[in-house]
Amino acid sequence: MNRFFGKAKPKAPPPSLTDCIGTVDSRAESIDKKISRLDAELVKYKDQIKKMREGPAKNMVKQKALRVLKQKRMYEQQRDNLAQQSFNMEQANYTIQSLKDTKTTVDAMKLGVKEMKKAYKQVKIDQIEDLQDQLEDMMEDASEIQEALSRSYGTPELDEDDLEAVVSLRTENQI
Repeated sequence: MNRFFGKAKPKAPPPSLTDCIGTVDSRAESIDKKISRLDAELVKYKDQIKKMREGPAKNMVKQKALRVLKQKRMYEQQRDNLAQQSFNMEQANYTIQSLKDTKTTVDAMKLGVKEMKKAYKQVKIDQIEDLQDQLEDMMEDASEIQEALSRSYGTPELDEDDLEAVVSLRTENQI
């Protein structure tokens, strides 16, 4: 079949939103240059009108200035339309990027949930409670060992009355 009709041309990918924004912005800049050129022409006509006397020549210059002013207004309208189009496309582009970021975030959260589920399957609450009980028993044993090691040997037991007597003796001796 390719011999009769030839191959179809591969389709070019559609332009991206960023490319379209760039194109519209460059067109707006081109229109700005035209407006600047028309502004300069209007200044020239305005100076001519100031210097001329009333008559058909002055009316002809006024007509030219009016035509240039209409062109300028038309270009300004086109520039404003292009600026609005560019803004709308930028808003759409921002929304698309935000949605892509949201999708990436959701995908990462899904992956995190899967990993957490795997981790929870490996952790048994009964094992944790047993481990906590073992730790508590070991801490009690360590405390008993510390108490046994800290016993004093061969020192007399003192009660509160003996302690008060020692304290009162010291204070009397100091006075």
